[in-house]
Amino acid sequence: MLCQVLTEREEKNSIAVASNEAFTGWSGTFTDPRLCAAIVDRLTFNATLIETGTES
Repeated sequence: MLCQVLTEREEKNSIAVASNEAFTGWSGTFTDPRLCAAIVDRLTFNATLIETGTES
């Protein structure tokens, strides 16, 4: 469902996502490696990443 939302909003509106987990750790949440890669790819395509460098 998340991939569908990201695909539908692509190039139409902005998406803001906040996480205290690095992209490398997302495989624990999205256990299918292809799904995890697709989500990260869609989120980071033409994205501006802001790293605060702080612990949550």
